[in-house]
Parts: sequence; structure tokens; C-alpha cells
Amino acid sequence: MATRRELLLAATGGWLIGRVRASDGAGTVVEVEPLAALPGKKPLIRRSFRPPNFETPLADLAAPLTDDGAFFVRYHLTVIPRIDPDGWRLQVSGASARRALTLSLAELRSGFEQVEVVAVNQCAGNRRGLFTPRVPGVQWGGGAMGNARWRGVRLREVLQRAGVAADALEVVFGGADAPVLPATPAFVKSLPVERALDESTLVAFEMNGRPLPHWNGAPARLVVPGWVGTYWMKHLTSIRIEPRAFDGFWMKTAYRVPTGAFPGARFTSQETAETTPVTELLVNSLIVSPGSGARLSRGAHAELAGKAWDGGAGIEGVEVSVDGGQSWRDATLQRDLGRFAWREFRFVLDTSRAGRLDVAVRARSRNGAKQPDKLTPNPSGYHDNIVQAVSLEIA
Repeated sequence: MATRRELLLAATGGWLIGRVRASDGAGTVVEVEPLAALPGKKPLIRRSFRPPNFETPLADLAAPLTDDGAFFVRYHLTVIPRIDPDGWRLQVSGASARRALTLSLAELRSGFEQVEVVAVNQCAGNRRGLFTPRVPGVQWGGGAMGNARWRGVRLREVLQRAGVAADALEVVFGGADAPVLPATPAFVKSLPVERALDESTLVAFEMNGRPLPHWNGAPARLVVPGWVGTYWMKHLTSIRIEPRAFDGFWMKTAYRVPTGAFPGARFTSQETAETTPVTELLVNSLIVSPGSGARLSRGAHAELAGKAWDGGAGIEGVEVSVDGGQSWRDATLQRDLGRFAWREFRFVLDTSRAGRLDVAVRARSRNGAKQPDKLTPNPSGYHDNIVQAVSLEIA
């Protein structure tokens, strides 16, 4: 009997495209959501409709850059206005800003140096639906992520135009999406001032050479390479430079993990003895093909293909095991698109003998970090970066 993890991974691969109810062998019923299309998007895996949360099918993660039309969609709030780019304005202010600014999209494009970065945008809860025991939240499979070429201006230069006072501690960001009910907290996030001033952090207005799509943050969004997607504010409208830690719901309550449970950058102004914000992406990998359960022809050429990424150290290597983890061999890394991008890998499989083939993959960062064998339990189901595995049949 397939496990819940295998069923959901299969759904991410697009093998099950209708609503299916299946047992995971332990009495749990797993519902696989159907493919559905938002306006301007390809059919994606629907995880929720209000707010819209749609996952990229595995087949659409095969390319080096994820197509705009297939890129995952993540929202917390349901009022998502379509913004006229000509009427859009970005307000920059705050108690630690020396002057207030109002910038149009044209002024943003012409008034600052334009730069590009290829970077993975991944929801912190990617693969949450694979956690055992189940945890609350959007039950993502492995497709709440994508790799794109982002173009915009350095946030640092925008902040410097406003003037950053010496007492600045955090930079706070707001977007145009809004709740239906006034009591629902607005989606507002903050970054440590040091991360906001990092040269890689952008206010982006293009994705893969085209204007940002509506469902991915048009007309401008924050891009924070190496950090989880919750900080990548869509439909960006306001930036505040502040001398105190922001205490809104989406910082002090949501997107937090037990303090000390995970490696990565600390967000010290938001940290408590019990919990701390989730920040950097952990080293991870994804097997794109063949999918788990695939049948390979005996003696035919077969190749394992996938992606590996981390929080910006860069991928040093990817290892593959075909004997239950007793031995590991290096996969061949493909072109390096930058330290924040995913790195494609390939590995030739031995199909000379018929039978079941259990394949495991683990990535290694240049900083020495490796994917773990076991999940680190946490109440919100963040950071599922365990060794990836597929079971294949050779016949």
C-alpha cells in the first residue's frame, strides 16, 4: 500500500488529476486535489481556492527556469486587486527614514540601476502535506516552489535614497492584497535591516524577461534570494524603515519554528527563547524524473534528473544511492545559474537487471550542509528537506 507521502508526491507529478480518495495504509484518507487553471495560468494543482493556493505540477519543474504560467501561487488573503501599472505607487517612509519617498513604476525603472538574479522562490511550507503526523496548513506537495530570473532594482538603493538612520533595526513591507473582514490581520512582513540592505535583495518588476504576472506579484514585488517565500512580498505598496521590531501577527505569531531547531540566518530582533522566524532555505533536492512508480525497460538507457538548491552557499554536489543508502555515487551537475538558483543534476541508472530499484538522492552545499535522513518536527510543517527517494520498476 502506498504511503501518504508517495500518494501526495504522485499528485504533484500530475499522475492523478481528478479528486481521489485513497487510504495511506494507516486509516488516513488522502484527498488529491484536481488540476485547475487561474486566469493567465496553466492548469495547476489546486490546494485552496479562497485564498488562491495553487501548486506547480512536477513536469513543469523540469526546465531550468520555471515558466511564468506554471509558477506556483500563494496567498494568505482573498482580496487581490489587479493593479494598473501606470497608477501604482510605492511609498517609502518610517521612523528611521530620513525622508519619505513616493515612486512610480517608471521612476523605479529609470531612477535606479536595473539588475537580475536567478533565484528559487519556495514557500516555507513546501511539502507540508508529506509530514507524518499531519500538521495544519496548506497541504502542499513538492511544487510550492519555482526557479526564475528576476529583474528589478536593489532594495538597498531605494532605502538609501530615502536615507537609513543609524537606529534602523527592521524594514517593514506591505502589499495591496487585503482581508475580507477587518479583524483579519493584514499581510505585513519585516526583514532585518542588514538583509534588506544586502545587494541581492530586489524590488523586482520582471520575471523571466517579462513583466511580473498578476498572480506572482504585479506590478512589483520583493525578491529575497535564499530566504523562504513568505518574505517575498507581492504587489508591494509600502516600505517602512523602523527602529523597533515589528510586532504584527505575520511576524510575532506566524512563520515561526522552535528556536535552535534549524540552521540558517538568525532574525535576532524577532527571536524569543521559544520560537524564531523561519528564514533561509535549507539544502534540498527534487527528483523530477522518472517519477516514483515509473516502469523502465530492462537494458534501455535511463537517466535520473532533478534539481538541488540551498540558501545561497551554492550546491557543491549531489549524491545518488541505489542500494538503500549503503553507498553513494556522485551525480553530474549541470550549468550553474548562480548561487541562489537551483542546480540541475543527472545520473545514469543501471537497468540491466529486472526488479524494483529504490533510488535516493541527497544534495550537499558548499558550506558542508547535507540533507538529513529524518524530518525535524515542528508544529507548522516547515523545512521538509529530507533525502529524496523514488521507487522504480525495471521490466
